[in-house]
Amino acid sequence: MHSDAFDLKALIRPVVDFPKPGVIFRDITPLFQSPRGLRFVADQFIERYVEAEFSHIGAMDARGFLIGSIIAHQLNKPLILFRKQGKLPADVLSEGYQTEYGEAFLEVHADSLCEGDSVLIFDDLIATGGTLLAAANLVRRTGAQVFEAAAIIDLPELEGSRRLQAAGVPTFCLTEFSLSEY
Repeated sequence: MHSDAFDLKALIRPVVDFPKPGVIFRDITPLFQSPRGLRFVADQFIERYVEAEFSHIGAMDARGFLIGSIIAHQLNKPLILFRKQGKLPADVLSEGYQTEYGEAFLEVHADSLCEGDSVLIFDDLIATGGTLLAAANLVRRTGAQVFEAAAIIDLPELEGSRRLQAAGVPTFCLTEFSLSEY
């Protein structure tokens, strides 16, 4: 975790019992409404990756698009979109995965990556790791490799980062929350 005097956690709103009872949803809307907060997040990721060797940035539907597109623009990298099932118009590769809420499918355009490409994948949060693991599997199915999975928030008690690392996917998050932390 990166440490700085800026209080990133203060800009992440806890929403109790959303989307179901017992869950504390981590809402990044206030972070994106704060120019200083968004600049802080972007700068932390840019500083980490500006000299790193990877060819593409992948972004998860939908909140991962927000930060992934900013970093792709700033680092002058192509942006690959990983979408929920049925949202991409051309030939796709599809991967099923389990979320903390049930089963879902992630898709990517079949021609978006090729052998030799290296992808930094972004999402807003790592919970169970299902979405990012599905993205990593899709990346590998194209013949490309995953450079790292990055997110603003980690929920370590749900063990997503551990699952990603066990699958050979390094992870990096700017902050973390315990499941009961407000």
